[in-house]
Amino acid sequence: MPRIDILTLFPKMLDGFMTESILGKACARGLLDLKVHDLRDWTRDKHRTADDRPFGGGAGMVLKPEPVISAMEELWTA
Repeated sequence: MPRIDILTLFPKMLDGFMTESILGKACARGLLDLKVHDLRDWTRDKHRTADDRPFGGGAGMVLKPEPVISAMEELWTA
C-alpha cells in the first residue's frame, strides 16, 4: 500500500481534506496510508519552535532545517 507522510505546522487544518477528498476515500478503502504529522513534534526547545525569520529580513517565516531533517530521518526509517 502506498504511504504518504505530510509534515505541517497546522495538522488540524487538513482534517476535512483527509476525510472528504479522493485521498480520504482511498484511505477509507485501505488503498492508501496517509499520515499527517505535526512538525513541532521534532523540535527541541520548550516553545516547540519550528520556524524562524528569514535571513536578510523581509516578510514571512521560513522553516528551520533541524526539525524537518529529524522528522524525515525518523519517518524514512519507520
